[in-house]
Amino acid sequence: MNPYDRPRRGRGESLPEKVAQSLDAIYAAPGEALWRQARLRLAARLEQAVERVYYDRLSPTPVGPLWVAVTDRGLVAVEFDAAEAAFARRLARRLGLEPKRSKERTAEACRQLASYLRGERTAFALAVDLRHLTPFQRRVLSAARAIRRGSVATYGEVARRIGRPRSARAVGQALGSNPIPIVIPCHRVLASDGSLGGYSGRGGIRTKRRLLQLEGAPVARS
Repeated sequence: MNPYDRPRRGRGESLPEKVAQSLDAIYAAPGEALWRQARLRLAARLEQAVERVYYDRLSPTPVGPLWVAVTDRGLVAVEFDAAEAAFARRLARRLGLEPKRSKERTAEACRQLASYLRGERTAFALAVDLRHLTPFQRRVLSAARAIRRGSVATYGEVARRIGRPRSARAVGQALGSNPIPIVIPCHRVLASDGSLGGYSGRGGIRTKRRLLQLEGAPVARS
């Protein structure tokens, strides 16, 4: 099962209709056993109705431990190692969703990230969930995602590609707050003089250089 697939629902039945059916079953249940079964069905359907963000830790990797988070819509966060409680708080604050740790839900994203960082995979086949970002941030990250493996671009070039040629600094800020590094390859964006510029991930410039070298990109200066 694809971890990002939504649970299948009965044909012609919405989730509120299924919850209503479960309530009807509770009220109609003549005995204690049937009452318990009906309540369990209702609890399961209410669980489906509450959107959550699921996360887990990927370790070890060549760039250190990573926290990986997904929603039903796709990958929503990759964060370099931090305390679990702090990571969960940031997820809840940024997304407005209840975080829940789940190895099963994050398995595919973790598998692809691990394979990529070992040099076995050259591209990701993951949906991403960027709905909590501003339109400008989404445009910048979409442009970064379009930079091919082994290639680089400058902040100014990305600004021109999104039709905002004077916004190189704002582009840099948007990339600096990229919630899905590695998968959205902000590490492929360099300063105008060809130097590496900055990198907000753990290890900073050292990690940025390592990712570029993994991809076979030209890395001239720090």
